Amino acid sequence: MLGKERAQQILSRALTCSKADQTEVILSTADSSLTRFANSAIHQNVSETNAELRVRVVLGKRIGVASTNDLSVNSIKNVIENATTIAKLQEENPEFVSLPSPGPIRSVNAYVEQTASFGPEDRAKEVAIICRKARENGLIAAGAFTTGSSELAVANSIGVFGYHPSTLADINMVIASEDSSGYADHVSTDVATVDSERLADEAVLKALQTRNPVAVTPGEYEVILEEYAANDILHFLAETGLSALAVQEDRSFIAHKFGQKLVGENVSIWDDGLDPSGLPMPFDYEGVPKEKVMMIDHGVAKNVVYDSYTASRVGKRSTGHALPSPNTIGPIPMNMFMAAGDVTKEAMLRSTKRGIWVTRFWYTRTVHPLPVLVTGMTRDGSFLIENGEITRPIKNMRFTQSYLEGLSNVEMISSDTKLQRTWAGANRVPALKIARWRFTSTTEY
Repeated sequence: MLGKERAQQILSRALTCSKADQTEVILSTADSSLTRFANSAIHQNVSETNAELRVRVVLGKRIGVASTNDLSVNSIKNVIENATTIAKLQEENPEFVSLPSPGPIRSVNAYVEQTASFGPEDRAKEVAIICRKARENGLIAAGAFTTGSSELAVANSIGVFGYHPSTLADINMVIASEDSSGYADHVSTDVATVDSERLADEAVLKALQTRNPVAVTPGEYEVILEEYAANDILHFLAETGLSALAVQEDRSFIAHKFGQKLVGENVSIWDDGLDPSGLPMPFDYEGVPKEKVMMIDHGVAKNVVYDSYTASRVGKRSTGHALPSPNTIGPIPMNMFMAAGDVTKEAMLRSTKRGIWVTRFWYTRTVHPLPVLVTGMTRDGSFLIENGEITRPIKNMRFTQSYLEGLSNVEMISSDTKLQRTWAGANRVPALKIARWRFTSTTEY
């Protein structure tokens, strides 16, 4: 950890070195350690400490980006020169207006010292609990436990400066036999919230319950999606259409539908980087303060997220959702939430006449972005529901389903939610009962 003062010194030095019209500098550091286990034993422990300085320079309407992980004075000068050279070789971007101006950044606490100092012996003790519980039940455990700390600092030549330290504890596991498996995970800024006993019990129970699975006929079923599976829906909504760039390029499911009913009235989805129940991040990679953005409000399409470039194209203000430049994705929601309901998963089960209980999805891929049509597999705990009870474990099934259609048929939403990782951040999601879900084939396992 460099600390705020040292980070600001590095950014100031870089800005001083630049002779460009405008300059942006991003400093990110990471101190991350991982304990990986398989066959119910630890087999790998790795640690990485790194820092990256990413520079974006603007020469008129030409933009260049370069980066380095060497924070010495000479390296900082070199990376500025490299970014400047790249900018001179670029075509002008006629739609570029300016780097963002400074705005008030609210502080949010995402740093826990115990997480930052959690060592390999500490992780090994937690993993030992998981492996012991697996062995006691004749099962095999595999997974990973990551802990670490990071810093993000952003500054530009117009006066932007933001600094945010954070920590992360992320554990996931699959516990399996020859014909069954169970899954559990947990993510938080605070390692003290990791309950290895409870997580192991959850995965072990699924592995025991899914032994000797049977095949069921593909078709449309009622489904109960645990939070692990429901998270996949939010992930694909973000990836396929909740970015202003996707709307402007007319490849978003929400384009031309603002103010219209898009999904069920019981579905509300928003992004909030300041909510401490997620993985908070108070500003984006341009140093713009994050705003809470209501994207779907009681089923109605409301808004998407913006960075400074997509906002300036349409005369709007950035919502603080920029990724590091350059990127082809545009802005993206990184701290999504779905409104909880008022029932338990047990109540969902009792209300289901004939359906399928899904623990999580695996290997999901977009078939068509506009209806958010996705195909993928169930994994690590699928069960047939008959007359309000789980009657038997079933073999994994492939589905091909519009996630928008699925959200239009949500019958129940759980009162409890779980925080789930995505590639860009984390989502807090409830479990869902959906009236119709299309399974297209079964598997041999």
